[in-house]
Amino acid sequence: MIRVTVAGIAGKMGNILAKLVVNTTDLELVGATEASGHAMIGENVSDLIGRRGLGVRVTDKIGDALLEADVLLDFTAPKSTLAALEICAKNRIAAVVGTTGFDAAQEATIRKYAETIPMVYAPNMSLGVNLLARLVAQATKALGPEYDIEMVEVHHRQKADSPSGTALLFARTVADARGIDIEKGLVWGRRGKTGIRPADQIGVMSLRAGDIVGEHTIMFAGPGERIELIHRAHSRETFAQGALRAIRWIVGKNPGLYSMMDVLGLND
Repeated sequence: MIRVTVAGIAGKMGNILAKLVVNTTDLELVGATEASGHAMIGENVSDLIGRRGLGVRVTDKIGDALLEADVLLDFTAPKSTLAALEICAKNRIAAVVGTTGFDAAQEATIRKYAETIPMVYAPNMSLGVNLLARLVAQATKALGPEYDIEMVEVHHRQKADSPSGTALLFARTVADARGIDIEKGLVWGRRGKTGIRPADQIGVMSLRAGDIVGEHTIMFAGPGERIELIHRAHSRETFAQGALRAIRWIVGKNPGLYSMMDVLGLND
């Protein structure tokens, strides 16, 4: 039995993750956290996920929530995730992180913690997205610089970071495949007299509306034709199922920073 602590359990993703964990036969929910001052602090997790008989109470003390855990499952926010990872690193607890919106310094901190613990860190844990990333790399190499590459990502109106972590995953995939400096080659929108589009540019546009779970379109436009690779997420459970797969994979691994490509065997 793998013992799991879910961070941000009252959030949309945290709630889904907790429900999936307690409905498995090989995973056990042993800890749950929420932000300090949240109304659910001290309450039984049973009241949140509608599953009777759970002896776990929501706490704002991540150290207490991790006391019995084998792995942390965190889809919260950069600051809280880093605080949790610090405790994981000190206590040699594995982690599965789906939080997005980290800056360069915070990502460096994540890599530092991964020197001590095994960690899966992925902006998107769906099987489809990670397979699509492999296809994007293949298409980029096969089509060559004659094809312009543009991306559009669409999410719900409450998403706090832009562009999405998944869009950045695809952008980095394209940049690596084409040998483009991602800091110089990416544009996050256009306005005014921008001039002729450079051949080595990658455009990423972000839209926010309604309750859209997530949609990413990667367009390759060349002489006389256009190819579009699209992923549409219909439910957050898609990401949660991938996270559970990552939990089962990461426990017992050597310290290191792993991706869903590793979990799915796509880096073999």
